[in-house]
Amino acid sequence: MDSLERFRHSRAVVEDFSSKSLSAVPTFYGRLSYVSSLRNSDSGRYEHDGLVSLYPENAVQEGLTQCHEELFCRILETSLREQELDLGKCLGAVGEEPSDLLESLRDDHNCQELCPDGLPAYLRELFCSNLKVLQSVISARRSS
Repeated sequence: MDSLERFRHSRAVVEDFSSKSLSAVPTFYGRLSYVSSLRNSDSGRYEHDGLVSLYPENAVQEGLTQCHEELFCRILETSLREQELDLGKCLGAVGEEPSDLLESLRDDHNCQELCPDGLPAYLRELFCSNLKVLQSVISARRSS
């Protein structure tokens, strides 16, 4: 498969996944959580049966990697205030007890799982630091 065809397949995966799966998730943190949940922590590969049935495996991996990286960067480019609002909406939309989810964000492993593979260490550290600050702010607001 030549590089132009690979690019087209990867782009089709991104468009399909964004319009059908991600568009149903109303928050950036929710979308990031969803995409990261598709990644097998042992192999680092994304698993999405629907996309694999429609597109070549390598295009699915490239497309989902791109989506994961773009969502991650979008969050880091957003002010902490906007991140706080987005994370608060995300926590409110989840069926679990928000306090349990907030507590799980303190765990470095859970934070790292949200990060795409291959990031520079400083971006992981910035993201996890921001997430811990947001967790503390949201927890404090909910308890008062």
